[in-house]
Amino acid sequence: MTKRRSKKNKSGSNGYGSSKKNRGAGSRGGRGKAGTGKKANHEKMTEDGVHKLGEEGFTPHGSTEQNGINLKDIDQRIDDMVEEGLVDEDGGKLVLDLDDIGYEKVLGKGHLNREVEIHAESFSSSAERKIEEADGEAVQK
Repeated sequence: MTKRRSKKNKSGSNGYGSSKKNRGAGSRGGRGKAGTGKKANHEKMTEDGVHKLGEEGFTPHGSTEQNGINLKDIDQRIDDMVEEGLVDEDGGKLVLDLDDIGYEKVLGKGHLNREVEIHAESFSSSAERKIEEADGEAVQK
């Protein structure tokens, strides 16, 4: 006949490391239904409508969505864009509208080797300076 071991004779950790770390109700979020208020999915009526309570998560620092293109990428792809008809030629000057290729902002990494007039919603300060150094023009919409 096999002998049953009591819980006390088994490993004291139960998967939590030291038994001291898993001693109180704090490791379970409280006793009973404690902690069901703030973190639960409750709704509260306000003047603005329904306000959801609960944890929403967080957004990491610097993770705002930005749809930009660097000058380096424009310089490398400008010939392909001319062939595809995305860039217009106006008296020897290339005119690029970033809305046509799906970008909003021009960023300043890299350099331009051509005279290009770029139309965009916004430009970084270094991008504007580098475009003007290449005898181009930065036109903000």
